Amino acid sequence: MALIHSFEKNGNFLFKHRGQIPIVLFLSAIPIIYFTDNSFLSKTAETIIVILAVLLSIAGFLIRCYAIGKTPKGTSGRNTDKQVAETLNTSGIYSVVRHPLYLGNYLMWLGIVVFTFNIYFIIIFSLLFWIYYECIMFAEERFLEKKFGDVFLEWSKLIPAFIPSFKRYQKSNIPFSLKSVFRREYSGIAATAIGFAFVDLVRVFFRDEAFYWNRLSIYVALASIIIAFLFRILKHNHLLDEYDRS
Repeated sequence: MALIHSFEKNGNFLFKHRGQIPIVLFLSAIPIIYFTDNSFLSKTAETIIVILAVLLSIAGFLIRCYAIGKTPKGTSGRNTDKQVAETLNTSGIYSVVRHPLYLGNYLMWLGIVVFTFNIYFIIIFSLLFWIYYECIMFAEERFLEKKFGDVFLEWSKLIPAFIPSFKRYQKSNIPFSLKSVFRREYSGIAATAIGFAFVDLVRVFFRDEAFYWNRLSIYVALASIIIAFLFRILKHNHLLDEYDRS
């Protein structure tokens, strides 16, 4: 039991600090890019990898948007203080995978990692992500088990934790809320766009020994920052509030 409590405590600690992961990811990408030699790749291969990276991040973002847009009031979302769950989500995307937000995180960040063109970084990132989030998922599910008991246990036996399965899909009766998405995901959009721009800038610097911004990268990053700033203003002025959503 002591080991279980220790694992749960560590998971809650990591849950509170999960927002720092993008910073660690960006910093770790610098030496990875420096030692990555992609000169053997053709232009076509590079283009395919870039498209794949962007599509992975978009897929992750869409998964998060769908999950958040269909989430009822009283769930943790981007909360970092403590675990929160007034209701147990078992329909919609939660009838496909138990942790859709973490799956979305993985794909969003995996896109940035793939953009470094380093297969070893992809493997290391995937392993570290699983170790980190396994602790968080353990703590989260311990909390849900204590609160919802057999209802949670029965649901968790049928629905996979991380790899989606559509065998038991149930349509959600909760209407999709764009306000909820805008209110809770604006920072994720900006962080992802900045991540791609950052990797592109560092790669060009190491290659040409000079800072040179790819116009598309800088435009996308700036647009994302501006949009995130606008949504932040709307949020803090309560223009995105909904009485039935967190």
